[in-house]
Amino acid sequence: MIVTELCQLAENIVSQATAKGAHGVEVMVRDGAEMSAKVRLGEPELVEEAQSRAVGIRVVIDNRQAVTSTSDLRPDALAAMVAETVKLASISEPDEHAGLPDPALYAQTIPDLDLYDEGVAGIDAAYALAQAKAAEAAARGLDPRITNSEGASFSRTTGAAAFATSGGFVHGYLGSYVGLSVEPIADDADGKKRNGSYWTASRHQADLDDPEAVGIEAARRTVAQLGARKVETCEVPVVFDREAARSIIGTVFSIANGSAFYRKSSYLVGREGTPVASSLLSVDDDPLIARAPGSRPFDGDGLASRRNTLIEAGILKTVLCDVYSARRLGRESTGSAGRGVGGGSSPSSSNLVVRPGQGGKDDIVTATERGLYVTSMMGFGFSPITGDFSRGASGFWIENGELSFPVTEITISANFDDLLKRIDKVGADIDTRTSVR
Repeated sequence: MIVTELCQLAENIVSQATAKGAHGVEVMVRDGAEMSAKVRLGEPELVEEAQSRAVGIRVVIDNRQAVTSTSDLRPDALAAMVAETVKLASISEPDEHAGLPDPALYAQTIPDLDLYDEGVAGIDAAYALAQAKAAEAAARGLDPRITNSEGASFSRTTGAAAFATSGGFVHGYLGSYVGLSVEPIADDADGKKRNGSYWTASRHQADLDDPEAVGIEAARRTVAQLGARKVETCEVPVVFDREAARSIIGTVFSIANGSAFYRKSSYLVGREGTPVASSLLSVDDDPLIARAPGSRPFDGDGLASRRNTLIEAGILKTVLCDVYSARRLGRESTGSAGRGVGGGSSPSSSNLVVRPGQGGKDDIVTATERGLYVTSMMGFGFSPITGDFSRGASGFWIENGELSFPVTEITISANFDDLLKRIDKVGADIDTRTSVR
């Protein structure tokens, strides 16, 4: 089995580094395969397939550390990498917080989160192209105003990861992800082209929406933008569609993590235990949701994954920490380390989940006399230190509780601290397609 093979490779590299004098060693090995196929106007445009395997190592000697990585897995190349990393660690600047975790903190049990669908690996280019063609054809056939297409794409990714340390931790797991997207183009009355899109994605193929349904929804969203216009500068209620709201919640993590806190690059520093958002908002980070995109059985430090609450009824309860940032802050890790092959660990969210409120999009829009319904945002004008927030947006104008006309070329500006505190409704229609729910 591939995971067993990767674990053995990681253990072997740990042993080599320890034999050369390393006091602490962490090794991450990843193996992945991906394929993507794109059609445009009913014809195949692109098929790509790739496979990769890489190793990353972190060596600690007397609180001095070095991190290297390679995709050359020949035994002599790995031996040279180990020797070079040990040498680099011995001459680097000391960092009192750089050591490995206490071995007693390592995950003792590894849960099965159903993150891998064996069938995804068997998806070939012919099947991917057929799915993309079906989705694009459904989009193009919905409305005569759909005159062109940026195409439809079907992709699949499978991979395995193994992590081993000189503290005795060695485990790995498999993962898969598959998705389909469509982007039709419609002609507006003024000659402008309007793009819209829709997509479906999941770790398991059986959980995908039908390609025809994806295409129809993409076309519906595209046609709905026809006649879009600007609105005058004003202060009105803003309703964020669940897709647009995803980036709002993602921004919460960017200022509620241990790295931002010890660097003092977040306006939330010193505000744990105090209100930072509306009492209607509660946000959890949960890596243990079966089949979810951001789930993981253990974190990038080898600690057990666990559910953490960032915001509870508006109160900032905790920030997500890996072992290093936790030490810098004089606290314990929250089991929230992320790690790539080419570096050490850092704080990382898994599945950020907004606890559902009541009602869905239609209920909230109906309750809004006049305002803006945002379906997409672009750019990223945000200062984590001051909270100043400004992003381009598009969507629909709300009048008398109804979506009256599409709007474009607008900017939403506010202070993020005020934005979170002024939330007065939270919907219940949760979007599970990504790691931000």
